[in-house]
Amino acid sequence: MLTSRARKRDFPSLEGKAYLNSAAEGIPPLAVGEALQQYFSDKQLGMDGRERHTEQWNAVRALAAEFYGLTPAEIGICSCSSEAYNLAALALKLKKGDEVVVNDLDFPAGATPWLQPACPATPRVWRSLEGALRIEDLVPLLNPKTRLVTVSLVSFYNGFRITLPEVVAAVRKRSAALLAVDVTQALGRVPLDLTGADLIVGSTHKWILASHGGGLVGVPAARAAEWTAPAGGWFNLEDAFGPKRFEKAVSKPGAASFSVGMPNYAAVYAVRAGLEYIRGVGVKAIDEAARPLVMNCLAELKSLPVELLTPDEPEHIAGILAFKHPKAEEVHAKLLAANVHVMSHAGRLRVSIHGYNTEGDVEKLLRELKSALK
Repeated sequence: MLTSRARKRDFPSLEGKAYLNSAAEGIPPLAVGEALQQYFSDKQLGMDGRERHTEQWNAVRALAAEFYGLTPAEIGICSCSSEAYNLAALALKLKKGDEVVVNDLDFPAGATPWLQPACPATPRVWRSLEGALRIEDLVPLLNPKTRLVTVSLVSFYNGFRITLPEVVAAVRKRSAALLAVDVTQALGRVPLDLTGADLIVGSTHKWILASHGGGLVGVPAARAAEWTAPAGGWFNLEDAFGPKRFEKAVSKPGAASFSVGMPNYAAVYAVRAGLEYIRGVGVKAIDEAARPLVMNCLAELKSLPVELLTPDEPEHIAGILAFKHPKAEEVHAKLLAANVHVMSHAGRLRVSIHGYNTEGDVEKLLRELKSALK
C-alpha cells in the first residue's frame, strides 16, 4: 500500500489492473495468505493446535479493540454482520409498541431483522434526501417508544458518511434508545471515533483486507446487559458443560454472547493478519493517500452524463462514490473488458478507492468510463 514497491510486493494480483471495488471485496495482502497457511499447519496438530488458535483469537480481540476504541473484553467475534444483527435482535427482546429506526441507505443486514414479521416492534424509516441522511429528518422519528436506532457510519449504497456525534446527540436528547453502528465500509479505510455507539459491527472481507467468515462486534461494558444475546450454543455460555447444563443456559454478558459456537479460526487467522497489515500502514496514512484520489474522481464524475448518487459534500465522503446511468450494465461490461473493476447493481455503479489504489487507477477508470459513455 501507498508506494509502488509495497503494492507490487504485497498485492501482486493488482498488477495491470485498476481494482476499485474494495467496498465489495478487499484484495488481501500476501500476509493474509500466509496466515491462512499457518492456520492449516496449526490445524494439523489436532487438539494441540487449539492453544495456538486461542492465541490468534485473543490477538484479534485486542486488535479490534484498538480500532473500535474499546477493550479486548468488549469485543466479540461472530461469522458475519448478519449474524451479529440477528443476535442483537434476540438480545433486545422487543415488545409490541416498541419502535426501531432504520434508514434507506443501510445494508440489509442492519435493517432487515427489525422488518421480519416475527419482530413485534414497529419500524420507522429515516429516509435520505438527495442521497444524504439529515439529522432534522431523524428527530421526528425519535420518542420514548424508540428502543433502537441503527445506521452505518458509511453507506454501502452511495458512500454517505454520517456525522456520528450529531446522531448520538439527537438520539440521547429525544429518547432512551440504543444506537447500533455498522462500520463495515469505514473500518480500515478512515480513522474511527465511535464515542456514543452502543453496539458496533464490522465485516472482515472488505477494507481490512481479510477473509469471509468474520464479524467483529463491539459492546461497551456499560451496555453489556442490554446486548447479551440469549442464544443457544456453548462458546457463548457461562457454564456449557457444568452439572446443571440441562437445567438452564446462561450467556456470557455483552460482546462475548455474540460468539455462539466453535469459532471460525481460519477467518480469525486471516483477520489478525489483515488488521495487523492495516495497523502497520496506518489508517490515517491510508485516508490521507486515498482521499485526494476520491475527491479528484468526484470532480470528474460531476462533469460526465451520469446521475451522481453521492452528495457533493466533502465532510460526508469517505472512500465510496456512486452514480447511475441508463446503460449501466453495458458501461460496466466495457470497464471490465478494459480491466477496470467497479461494482454494478440495478443501474448503479459504485467506485471504492483504497490505499492500494493509485492516481493511474483513477485516470484509467475515468478514461475508460468516458469512452464507454460515448
